[in-house]
Amino acid sequence: MNNSIGERRRIIAVDDDIINRMTLEAILSVDYDFTAVSSGPEALMLLTSQLADLILLDINMPEMNGFEVLAALQQNPQTCAIPVIMLTGDLDQETEVRGIQAGAFDFVHKPFIPTLILRRIERTLQLKALQHHMQQEIDKQTAIAQAQLASTERLFREMIEALADTIDAKDKYTRGHSHRVADYAWEISRRAGKSEQYQRDVYYMAQLHDIGKIGIPSSLINKNGKLTDEEYASMKQHTTIGSAILSPVNEMPELVSAARHHHERYDGKGYPDGLSGNDIPEKVRIIAVADAYDAMTSKRSYRDALPQDRVRHEIASGRGSQFDPVFADIMLNMIDDDVHYQMREGLV
Repeated sequence: MNNSIGERRRIIAVDDDIINRMTLEAILSVDYDFTAVSSGPEALMLLTSQLADLILLDINMPEMNGFEVLAALQQNPQTCAIPVIMLTGDLDQETEVRGIQAGAFDFVHKPFIPTLILRRIERTLQLKALQHHMQQEIDKQTAIAQAQLASTERLFREMIEALADTIDAKDKYTRGHSHRVADYAWEISRRAGKSEQYQRDVYYMAQLHDIGKIGIPSSLINKNGKLTDEEYASMKQHTTIGSAILSPVNEMPELVSAARHHHERYDGKGYPDGLSGNDIPEKVRIIAVADAYDAMTSKRSYRDALPQDRVRHEIASGRGSQFDPVFADIMLNMIDDDVHYQMREGLV
């Protein structure tokens, strides 16, 4: 309990023996704001309106013994931090161990020796104050560390989003593609019941899934019309280029798998490694559905965005062949919820 400078610290003694209460009052009332009560229930009632800096607690009392009172104090968030010195006329090792395990701070033996009990009380109050200051410093340093972590995470997110903008800037027809895929992938993972950390990871992975396009000529990316077989083979290299770019990123190795495997198919007919089923990392299977959805709902050099019913048909047709059926079903539910077809390029 904190005390203002000059404020006397409050001590409550709990003892059913009136002589003991009077003795404690004579010893302590000069230096402390002292109150004595005769039973555990009386002490617990007093503490509901008047907290203390320290409690002196007799062990052997009728109605509630000291251990029962101590248990009640420990269970109450308002009193659990108050240090307790237990009073006993017969202190054996078993009683001391039991008291320490129950939360007692120290013990004082009866009959009371004024110098000893004053020293024990002052030592307990000093130790408690030290604990309080240490906890304050821990809380302060924790808050600083959390603020630094939040700042680092913001910087990480902003850098990824800036890099995603750089990637998308190469393709004049699909500006914002990476951001939209990230949003769709986040929503799929959320609907799949994944943790918030999982959702964030998917979001970051999706932002950089097309990073390999940095290594593809802009003339090829922006070509009007269908690519030749040779051009298509060159375009496919963005997956391996992307994985090579991101391979040094040790803090989040999943970024590599997103860049390399987002064009794998659930049936194993994708590229570059022909992975199938659960061999494709789960987060990447989510991104693959989101990527395909945005590709169909975005305007391209050779066509406008596809009608929503056509998009739904393509996702449904690819369920279990191109796409993981679980995440395809979630994407279909998202489409069905999007009654006015607002979940597409330019409207998300």
